[in-house]
This record gives sequence, structure tokens and C-alpha cells, in this order.
Amino acid sequence: MQTTVTAPAPQAPSVPLFDRRSLVRLIIPLVIEQFLLMSVGMADTVMVTTSGEAAVSGVSLVDGINLLLIQIFAALSTGGTVIVSQYLGRQDTHNARTAAKQLLYTVTAVSTALMVLALVFRQHILSLVFGSIEPDVMDSALTYFLSTALAYPFMAVYNAGAALFRSMGDSKVSMFNSLLVNIVNISVNAILIYGFGMGALGAGIGTLVSRVVAAVVILVLLQRHGGPLRIERLFHFEFKGGMVRRILVVGIPNGLENGLFQIGKLLVLSLITSFGTNAVAANAISNSVASVINVPGQAIGLALITVVGQCMGAGRVKEAVSYTKKLMGVTYLSMGALCLILFLIAGPLVSLFSLSPASAAMATDVLRWCAVFTGLVWPLSFTLPNALRASGDVIFTMVVSMVSMFVFRICLSYVLASPWGLGLQLLGVWLAMFVDWVVRDTCFVIRFWRGKWKSIRVI
Repeated sequence: MQTTVTAPAPQAPSVPLFDRRSLVRLIIPLVIEQFLLMSVGMADTVMVTTSGEAAVSGVSLVDGINLLLIQIFAALSTGGTVIVSQYLGRQDTHNARTAAKQLLYTVTAVSTALMVLALVFRQHILSLVFGSIEPDVMDSALTYFLSTALAYPFMAVYNAGAALFRSMGDSKVSMFNSLLVNIVNISVNAILIYGFGMGALGAGIGTLVSRVVAAVVILVLLQRHGGPLRIERLFHFEFKGGMVRRILVVGIPNGLENGLFQIGKLLVLSLITSFGTNAVAANAISNSVASVINVPGQAIGLALITVVGQCMGAGRVKEAVSYTKKLMGVTYLSMGALCLILFLIAGPLVSLFSLSPASAAMATDVLRWCAVFTGLVWPLSFTLPNALRASGDVIFTMVVSMVSMFVFRICLSYVLASPWGLGLQLLGVWLAMFVDWVVRDTCFVIRFWRGKWKSIRVI
């Protein structure tokens, strides 16, 4: 378990852990990687449209479940990254390599268990989550679920391997691997969907093959590169219970937070569907556009795990604070510029999509509100807490995120949006989300300012 101790602050070394060039080398590939990752799921949906609406619907339903599990894999990888980064900051290469190997074993075991559950109960899962589904949609969903569930262990291994390279400050490997995933996925999709007319099955096989290739590549690189996390004798199994516990102490709260966050989004989506097709279409377009302007904040959040983690491991607490402030400034500048552009061009941008006049008006209104609140409060809600997580302060971030999500985003959505509330419909749902961000901001800023996270030890 994480413990809190009081230790004298060490003297700050004259040479910083990260100079400007190393930060740029870390962050720029991460930004590109986030854009590439966004396109992987989109490729399956877009390319399978030629196979009919049932195939598209089946793929989109399963992708919602897959996204939830990918978030869990990523959370476990973050737990390992925090531990590894702190050991690297302490220059304890032996324990850093031990933690890296245990992370790979842990995510493989968890993802394999989830794969077996998905394969055995996939029809029950789909019926439980989505209720009654038309037979042709269910057939496509079951087929796609089967092939993508087989990819879970490879997705988890890739996420863990990419996180380990990021913990060393090398984000180019995960960027190029993301590019490889896109190339393989699109190529296999094209052959199987367009060439052989395999529809949802072709899309699923494309996902499976691309994830297998990415996992193999990342494992080969981990065993052959010359960095501090070179893993030798990977397939000579060695279980280190103490190290696994350290990883899970960070990874489990983060996984619960991410998983429940996705569940909360599904609950809100069920409310939006009651507003009709126009609201659903406007919400989908707004979410797609909003995800683009969030990319810099997401990338810098990943960078903070590495930077703050290494600083805390080295005992350079003042540098951890300094880097956090500096990177938050970069986040606000980059996202602020994107939000200003979005606010100015929201109308023309929405007109590029084939929306009805009612949907277009709703989407334009929502995006302008989103541009304002994203530029002002989103970074403190989602980028800043990664600095806290990197120190091991994961229980606090989990509790704040979960309470704020269910009390404000979900409950307030019904108050503002539902007919028996204020009746603001789609805009009410987004306003409730903005209130959720403001509450998170307040809690995370106070936590960071008071500094209790500085005394938490996870290694």
C-alpha cells in the first residue's frame, strides 16, 4: 500500500533532469501518437460502411466495450510507468528492469483473463449492455467481438511496452508503432473487407493482426535496445510479488477511475438518446471535434507521468513542481490556440458534416461552449492530475474523479437536460460536464498547492 512519510527535502542538483530539448523530444511524438491512436478505431467503422448498416452498428457497439477495456489496460500500464519512472529517477536500474518485467507479466495475465471472459460470455455481455439488438446487428457484433477479444493480450502488451519506452523519455518508439498499427490495420481491412467482402469479420481480423504485429515489435525492441530498461530473459518467468503489489497499488485505482469514467459516459449517452436522432448526431460530431482539441493536453499528461515520476524518484521535488507548472503552461497555450480557432469556425466546421439544420445548430452551439470551457478548465481537470498520479497520489485522484463524475456529470445532466428538469436537452448534458470539470479543477489545484502529494512514497 502507499504510505505517507515526512522526509527532508534534498538539495536541488545544478543540472536539471530534463532540458528543453529532451522535453520537446518527449512531447512532440506523443502528440503525433495520440492523433494516430484516434484513427485506429475510426478506420474499422469507416471501412466497414461498405458492408451495410448492420455491420457498422455491430462494430460500433463492440468498440464501446473495447474502449472500456483498453482504458483498463492503459491504467495498469500507467501504474507500472509510475513505479519504473521513479526507479529510473533514483538511478536504480535493477529494480526498474524488474518492475518492467513484472508489468508485462501482470498485464498479460489480466488481459488473458478478460479475453477468456469475453469469448465465453460475449453474447451475454452484448445483451446486458445494449439490451435487445436486431439479429443481423447481433451477428455482426458477435463476429467482431470474437476477433477483437483475441487481440486483448496483444493490446495490453503493446500498451505496457509503449509506456515503458515513455518512462525512459523515448516516445518515438510508441509513435512509430502507432503508425505501424494504422498501416497494418488499414491494409488488412482493405484486403478482407473490399477484396473478400468479409465485413465485420474482416475489420476484426485487421484489428487482431495489427495488434499482434505491434506487440511483437515492442517486445523485440524492449529486449534489444540499449536503454536502461532492456529486458533480458523475458520468457524466463520470475514472479516478484512485492513489485507486482507496488504496480497494482497505482494501477488498480487508476483502472477503476478510467473504467467507471467510461461507464458514466455510457449512462449519459443513454439520456442523450432519449432526445432524438438530431441530438445524438450533434453529440457524436461534437465529441469527435472536441477529442481533437484535447490531444495536446492528453499528450502532455502522458509526459508528466515520466517527468514528475523521475523527479520524485530522484528526490527532486522542487523540479517536479517546476516542470508541472511549465508543462501546464504549454498545455494552456496549445489548447487555448485550438479552442480559439474552434470558437471562430464552429459553424463552418459543422457544415462540413451531413447534418440536418436542427442537428447542425445544436452542434455549433455546443462546440462554442466547449471551446470556452476547454480552454479555461480542461487542462486542470485532466492534465494536472497526472502529476499527482506520478507521485503515487492515486487514491485522491480516483475519489475526486468518481464522485465528481456521478454527482455532477450524471445527476446534474438529468436536472439540466431532462424534460422534468430545466429541459435544456443536449446543451444541458454538456453544461453538467463543464460543472464536473470545474469541481475537479478546484480539488486538484488545492491538492497540488498544499503539497501533500510530495510526501507520498510508492517505492
